[in-house]
Amino acid sequence: MKGEENHMTFRKRAFHHMRWNEPIIYQLSTPGHRGLLVPEAEEEIEQAVGDGLSSIPLGMRRSDPPYLPELGQPQVVRHFDRLSQENLGADFNIDIGQGTCTMKHNPKINEVLAGSPKMTDLHPCQDHSTVQGILEILYRTEEIFREISGLDHCTIQPGGGTHGALAMATMVRAWHRDRGEDERRDEIITTLFSHPSDAAVPKVKGYKVIILPPDEEGLPDMEAYRSALSERTAAIFFTNPEDTGIFNSRIAEFTELARKYGALCCYDQANANGLLGIARAREAGFDMSFFNLHKTFSSPHGCGGPATGLLMVDRVLEPYLPVPVVRRDERGGRYYLDFNLPKSCGKVKAFYGVIPVVLRAYAWIMSLGAEGLEEASRIAVLNNNYFMKKMLEVRGCSISFPRHPARIEQVRYSWEQMKRETGFGTADVQRRIADFGTHYWSSHEPWVIPEPFTIEPSESYSKEDLDEYLGIMEQISRECYEEPETIRRAPESSTIHLIDHEYLDDPDRWAITWRQYTKKYRGYFERR
Repeated sequence: MKGEENHMTFRKRAFHHMRWNEPIIYQLSTPGHRGLLVPEAEEEIEQAVGDGLSSIPLGMRRSDPPYLPELGQPQVVRHFDRLSQENLGADFNIDIGQGTCTMKHNPKINEVLAGSPKMTDLHPCQDHSTVQGILEILYRTEEIFREISGLDHCTIQPGGGTHGALAMATMVRAWHRDRGEDERRDEIITTLFSHPSDAAVPKVKGYKVIILPPDEEGLPDMEAYRSALSERTAAIFFTNPEDTGIFNSRIAEFTELARKYGALCCYDQANANGLLGIARAREAGFDMSFFNLHKTFSSPHGCGGPATGLLMVDRVLEPYLPVPVVRRDERGGRYYLDFNLPKSCGKVKAFYGVIPVVLRAYAWIMSLGAEGLEEASRIAVLNNNYFMKKMLEVRGCSISFPRHPARIEQVRYSWEQMKRETGFGTADVQRRIADFGTHYWSSHEPWVIPEPFTIEPSESYSKEDLDEYLGIMEQISRECYEEPETIRRAPESSTIHLIDHEYLDDPDRWAITWRQYTKKYRGYFERR
């Protein structure tokens, strides 16, 4: 086999996923079963504060108890343990195929810290004097990101990357409104291969969005950019490197031009894994930049959350930050939350953010130090370029924008050639790769690059790991050309087999909640 010839470390694992065919928890419910009996209030407490129920207005009281599943503790434990066995993640498989999401090893000691009662027992409404420790960590995290970004001030409220983009758009509006230009400046410019959120979020805020096409090298087209800029431009929203992995080395030219028109320059740096200690937002000419702590800074994604899109801004934008911000009283050395920002854009999230994510990221950064952060970036770039060189040797695979072969920490590839020659494309590979206990991500829709897939080997993976994944890709490619029935049957070793997309594409069949399910179906996918 080709994979065994070129990558001697590749070993096909005898993978077969656990499959329980576990019912929905509501279907396991038995009336009268309980996992925990909540004690009634003590008589002394009831005499002092009342029974609680009587203080609820009649119009807000339920006439019937909520329809919740009724199970004993052993049944609940077995149910969720079985479901967990049907999952995969970075602890089980080589998770380099979630391109643009920077999947990496999350040190378990950081999970211990985040799960400590000193963290979990905190309440956001506690008095400042009782939460000095966590406020200090938030303050020190901001100091760290001043060095990483070159920018001056911070908010940690945003609960993810898209939320970070929303915070930027909200501040853009507050900035121009303060100058009486909000009505006139109604356009925001982004690029085709920036994250889709960079177009969607300004649209939500009421801006007209102009999307720049790429040139022949995959970079934002400069002439189109010059034509798009005007006195109506409120801001630019750029990702760099973009989702293709191409780094725009001319980015300072773009920000300089925007500034000449009075526009703000906003940086989507959710994926900074190839730039830490090497390039900064300040030198690139940006006024704002957000970072995903749940990507680059090793706080786990956790099934899509929790997350933090930490946002750094230039000092002139500080008055417009969401409130509150963390301050330090230099005289007494105490930390506090400052709500006194009259020009603030308001709040973008309840309280002051997703603190356990910040704690994990802070611990990871402190464990590496400045030199370690730079080394992590350089290894991530090295891993990516090694993988790219080997991946392009796989039959049927090509790279997006071959006239610009250099990539930073990720690459968007294409199976267009294989699709043309075999009829199998990226969706087929995606199904088959599940039989090896791993996966990959194609790309954001729509597929501008035909039959795409995106790989991002971070610094967490060894050469042996990359070779194993390459061996899997080589085998699947060979099967597409030589064993088509194997591909048609896939996946065979996963928890499910072929997916019927009719249910996913038809809103009339969606049942997101149990209440909807009981209204629409008698049993598993049997319409009423």
